[in-house]
Amino acid sequence: MAYLTLFFTALAAATLLPAYSEILVGGMVTQGYSLWWIWLSATAGNTLGSVVNGVIGRQVDRFKHKRWFPVSELQLEKARNRFNRYGQWSLLLGWLPIGGDALTLVGGIMRVPWLNFVVLVAIGKGLRYGLVIWLILEASGVPGSP
Repeated sequence: MAYLTLFFTALAAATLLPAYSEILVGGMVTQGYSLWWIWLSATAGNTLGSVVNGVIGRQVDRFKHKRWFPVSELQLEKARNRFNRYGQWSLLLGWLPIGGDALTLVGGIMRVPWLNFVVLVAIGKGLRYGLVIWLILEASGVPGSP
């Protein structure tokens, strides 16, 4: 049940919802849960949350002319230009605490092919959670398991 909770917390953390999966990861690592399952649950949930952002991004063109839409056409064009400068490889940075969610949203707007989107985002998220787990182990002195 703890791994499922972590999955959904990590999923929420990758969207615009206020959630912080690192706190739960830290608690689970120090309590002796399986490092592999912690990493897998957090990475999978966070990646799926970014896919939600990508799906939302793919819907932007349907709503961009609505009065209530929160982003101007100029802001969208600037985001597209920045994304085009670095291309789909920028999705490797989808894990960043500031701007990462926006990158995955713009990846959806730019209609990056789903396989590329998921693989690049998952690599970035997996490396991030691996680093988070390692830092927690180092800071807490909890012996790690393979």
